[in-house]
Amino acid sequence: MKERVERDWEERGYGGEKTKKKEVGGRLQMPEEDLIEVKFRLFDGSDVGPFRFSPASTVAMLKERIVAEWPKDKKIAPKAANDVKLISAGKILENNRTVGQCKTPFGELPNGVITMHAVVQPSVGKSKSGGFLLLDLW
Repeated sequence: MKERVERDWEERGYGGEKTKKKEVGGRLQMPEEDLIEVKFRLFDGSDVGPFRFSPASTVAMLKERIVAEWPKDKKIAPKAANDVKLISAGKILENNRTVGQCKTPFGELPNGVITMHAVVQPSVGKSKSGGFLLLDLW
C-alpha cells in the first residue's frame, strides 16, 4: 500500500505576504482559509450555493458549475455556460477573470460569501423569419 505523504510550507506572495501551502500525496491542496465562497442569485430571488472556489478559478469555471447545479424546476434554464452572464458589484464579469479578481476591496466581509447574480441570456441563432424572440420572465 502506498504511503500518504503530507508536507506543509510557506511562500511569499507578490505583495510579500506569507501564504501557507500544503501537499498531500503529491497534490497541492488549497488551505481552507484561501477558498472563496460564492453563491448565485437567480432571476426569481432564489439562491444556488454557496460553493467554495480557489481564487485562481475563472468566471468560465463558475458558469460551468452554475449550469450543472441549476435547479431542474425552473422554467428558464441555461443550456450551456455561454447562456449565463454573471454580475458582481454591478459589473458583468468576463470569462477570463478569476474569482480573486472579482472580490471587491470594500463592502464585503473578509470571510463572507460573495453573491453574484446569474442571468440567463440564451444565445439566439438566426431565424428564418427574421423575427424576435420574446421571453416572459414573470
